[in-house]
Amino acid sequence: MPCRLEVPDGLMFGKWKYEMPNGSPVFIAFRSSTKKNVQYDDVPDYKDRLSLSENYTLSIKNARISDEKRFVCMLVTEDDVSEEPTIVKVFKQPSQPEILHQADFLETEKLQMLGECVARDSYPEGNVTWYRNGRVLQPVDEVVVINLQKIVDKSTGLFTMTSSLQYMPTKEDANAKFSCVVTYYGPSGQKTIQSEPVVFDVHYPTEKVTIQVLTQSSIIKEGDNITLKCSGNGNPPPQEFLFYIPGETEGIRSSDMYVMTDVRRNATGEYKCSLTDKSMIDSTIITVHYLDLQLTPSGEVTKQIGEALPVSCTISSSRNATVFWIKDNIRMQTSPSFSSLQYQDAGNYICETTLQEVEGLKKRKTLKLIVEGKPQIKMTKKTNTNKMSKTIVCHVEGFPKPAVQWTVTGSGSIINKTEETKYVNGKFSSKIVIAPEENVTLTCIAENQLERTVTSLNVSAISIPEYDEPEDRNDDNSEKVNDQAKLIVGIVVGLLLAALVAGVVYWLYVKKSKTASKHVDKDLGNIEENKKLEENNHKSET
Repeated sequence: MPCRLEVPDGLMFGKWKYEMPNGSPVFIAFRSSTKKNVQYDDVPDYKDRLSLSENYTLSIKNARISDEKRFVCMLVTEDDVSEEPTIVKVFKQPSQPEILHQADFLETEKLQMLGECVARDSYPEGNVTWYRNGRVLQPVDEVVVINLQKIVDKSTGLFTMTSSLQYMPTKEDANAKFSCVVTYYGPSGQKTIQSEPVVFDVHYPTEKVTIQVLTQSSIIKEGDNITLKCSGNGNPPPQEFLFYIPGETEGIRSSDMYVMTDVRRNATGEYKCSLTDKSMIDSTIITVHYLDLQLTPSGEVTKQIGEALPVSCTISSSRNATVFWIKDNIRMQTSPSFSSLQYQDAGNYICETTLQEVEGLKKRKTLKLIVEGKPQIKMTKKTNTNKMSKTIVCHVEGFPKPAVQWTVTGSGSIINKTEETKYVNGKFSSKIVIAPEENVTLTCIAENQLERTVTSLNVSAISIPEYDEPEDRNDDNSEKVNDQAKLIVGIVVGLLLAALVAGVVYWLYVKKSKTASKHVDKDLGNIEENKKLEENNHKSET
C-alpha cells in the first residue's frame, strides 16, 4: 500500500496504523527519516508479515480476511502530522462447486432430493444457481424446491455455500444434464464457476411393449433358429414377459428373449408378447418358408431298352420355386420323358429346385438310370480299295458292354487281332481285316450278363470282290439309305406293274387274233370234209 502523501520538508518519521471497528488506532510500523531505521509494533496478527520501504510503502504478506481494514499512512514533522487512509478489500475465489449426496435414481411424478451443490472457501459470500441442460431452474411449488445455506468458518472468515435441490422429474428428464454455478465477487467484479454436469437415472413405468424377430436373415426358412425379443419402454425395462406361440393356449413366461431352434413350417403364424400382467400386448407375423421335392422314381433304376419310364419331379413350396434338370453335369433344356428307352438315355439325372428370394433353400434328388439290353449284332463286309484285303465289321449293341469274340467256322480258330471303336450309348464295333484265299465263314460272338448272341457271315475269297456295305452309319444316314431303297423299290415295282399290264393287254390282243384265225380254218376244214364224204359216198355206191 503506497503512502499517497508528498514527503514534506523537515520530515522526522513516518508511521502506519489501522483503525479498529470502534475507531481506536493500532500502530503497526515506524520509520525514521534521519536514522533510516524501521520498527514494527508488537501486533500478533502482523508478526513477520510487514515490510516498510524507504518511500513508506507498506507491504503485507499472506493476506487474510482480517486484513480487510482501514489503514492510515502518517508523515510527521515538528509542526504538522499528515494522514492518508487506504481501505483494503480482501477477496477469496471459492472452490469449484460439486454436486454431493446425489440421488441413486429419480422417479417420475415424485418430488425428491436430487442433490446438494457445495462451493467452499469463498470471500465474500457467493450465490448458487441450478441449471438443467444449460437453462436456469426456477423454483416452482412441488416441482422445483431450492434451499441455500451460507456458513462462515470462524477461524478463517471464509464462506461455504450449500444449495439443495428437490425435483419432480418427468420421462423427458432421462439423459438430462444437471449442474450448478456459484457466482462470486473478485477485484475485477462478478465471476462464476460451474460444476461438472450430472446425469441421473430416471425411472418411469412401461407404456408400450414391442416384439422383435432376431434372425441372421430377414427371410426365415425351415431349419433356422428364431429368437423373439420383447421389450418395454419403461426404465428400468421389464425383465419378464409372456410369449404367445401359435398352437399354445397359454402364454409362456420367459425373460425378454425366447428362442426357437430348427423351426418347421408349422411355426408360421402370429406371435405375441405382453407384460406379465397381460397388459400392453404387441404382435408380429412370422412366415417359415419351406421347399419339398419328390422325384419318382429316384435312386438307381435299371430298365430294359425299349421300355417306357414315366418320370415326375413334384415340388411343394411356400412360394414360387425354380425347377431345372441336370444330366451328367449338363443342364437340360426340358424335363426328361421316356416312352421308349434307348441306351443314350442312361445317365445320372438330377432334379434341382430353389426358392426364389430365399437364400440357401435348395433341394435336389438324383436318378441313376441304367438301360440294359441283350447283345444285338449286325455284320458287314467290304473289299478294301487295294483289292488285297477285306474288312469285316461286327456292329454290336447292348448293355452291359458285351465281350466280342471272332472265330472261323469249321476250324474253330479264334481271331485275336481285332480293333474296337469307343463304346458310346451302348454301341460299338469290332473290326478285322483278312485276305482269304478261299471262301470262309466268320462268326462274331457278343456276350454280356443278359445273353450270348452269335452271328455268322460268309466271306468270298479275296479274288472275288463283294458288295461293299457302309461300315459306319449313323441313324440319320440309315434313314436316308432306307428312304432311297424304298424309292428304288417303289419305282421297280411300278415298272413291273406297268410291264405286267402291257403284257396282259398284248396277250389278250394275240389271243383274240388267234381265235379269229381258228374260225376261218374250221370253216375251210368243214368244206374239205364234206367233199371227202361225198367222194367216199360215191365210191361206196359204185
